[in-house]
Amino acid sequence: MSFKENNMVTGLVLVKLVPGKEKQTLGRLKALASVVHMSAVFGRWDLVLDMETDDLPMLSNIVVREIRGIPGVLSTETLVTTSL
Repeated sequence: MSFKENNMVTGLVLVKLVPGKEKQTLGRLKALASVVHMSAVFGRWDLVLDMETDDLPMLSNIVVREIRGIPGVLSTETLVTTSL
């Protein structure tokens, strides 16, 4: 878990999209308040979302109930980050 000075939990959410639904899906993902940055990537995943939440249960809830519930999201993998 990564705790910044403001005690936020940070994580990377890898997202696989349904081909042909990218445009609609991107708009919904960008609207999530906890997404601080989004990058397109090449390979197994289509997007990487940089996220910040108040705690780990909140991050889990957003991924499971919100992100995975968006039409066009095929699958996700969440990496909770830490400082070195």
